[in-house]
Amino acid sequence: MSGTSAALQPPADAVTPVRHPDAPAPGEPLGAHYGQCFGCGGEQPHGLHLEARAGEGVSITAEFTVQAAHQGAPGLAHGGVLATALDEALGSLNWLLRTIAVTGRLETDFVRPVPVGTVLHLEAEVTAVAGRKIYCTATGRIGGPGGPVAVRADALFIEVKVDHFIDHGREEEIQAAMSDPDQVRRARAFEVNP
Repeated sequence: MSGTSAALQPPADAVTPVRHPDAPAPGEPLGAHYGQCFGCGGEQPHGLHLEARAGEGVSITAEFTVQAAHQGAPGLAHGGVLATALDEALGSLNWLLRTIAVTGRLETDFVRPVPVGTVLHLEAEVTAVAGRKIYCTATGRIGGPGGPVAVRADALFIEVKVDHFIDHGREEEIQAAMSDPDQVRRARAFEVNP
C-alpha cells in the first residue's frame, strides 16, 4: 500500500508471524465467530455474510457478494462497506494466531468502483507481530481471485483479553452469548472482534 502511515510500519524488533498449531488447516472454512456480526454473521439480514477460509501460513481468503443494501452511489458498493469487508478479513487472521485482538488502525485505499452484484475476492495475511501488536495487509479483487485490485488495506490489531468485550459490550448481548449452551459457539463469540 502506498503512503502507509508510520503507525502501520512494524518496528525493527517485530517477528515473523507463526501459525498456531491448533489453527484451522489451509482450505478449511472459518465460519462466523458470532451470528450477529455484521461482517460474517448469518443472522444479519443485510450483513456481508463474508465467508473466509484458512490459507497457507498466516493468511486467509474470503469473499462476499455486494448486495443492493450495500450500495452508496447508485449501483456501487459503499466505501464503508468495502472497508468493513477488509476489516472482517483482516480480523479473521487472528483465528490462525489463536489470539483475541481488535482493530487498532485501518488504512484503506479505494482503487476502483465495485458494482452491486460483484463478488469481492479478498486475501489477507499477517506480516509481523511485535508484542501485542499484529500487523497485516489485505486486498480485494473483482472478476476473480486474480482480477484487478479494487480495494486494499493495511491494519494494526491489538491483542486484548476477553474482559475487553465483557467490560465494554452491551450487557444483554454479552449475557446471551455467555448463556449459549453450545460451548464452541460461546467461546467463538469472543474469539475475534474485527
